[in-house]
Amino acid sequence: MYKASCLCGVVKVEVRGPITDIIHCHCSLCRKSTGTAYATNGFVETDFFKVVEGREDITHFEFKPGRKRHFCRHCASPIYSSSRENPQKVRLRLGILDTPIAERPMSHNFVTSKADWENLDAQLPRYERFEPGRG
Repeated sequence: MYKASCLCGVVKVEVRGPITDIIHCHCSLCRKSTGTAYATNGFVETDFFKVVEGREDITHFEFKPGRKRHFCRHCASPIYSSSRENPQKVRLRLGILDTPIAERPMSHNFVTSKADWENLDAQLPRYERFEPGRG
């Protein structure tokens, strides 16, 4: 089991299953929503994802129809994203994890949108969009 929390500690999350398809996303939407060079995201099945404290303190921003970014209303830490197109999974922001994980990132994505000052990790594959096999 993995534990996670927001910056202020009001929202606490548990993940009781694997985190899959972990990527470093360099798209402008992820950069703007995190204020960083990229966001590290992984998918978790909703059956394995639980907000254990602070559910009422999570708010969201619907940045595209049916796609929401959920964050703490107090400290604005991004917690996860949800999509009406894939309701059985959430996309977890790995920066909120408090416990080590076994899984590792598999690629850098949307590298043509990366910040001009970002120096990519040369060890990971690079793709203009999603990694092969993911639409």
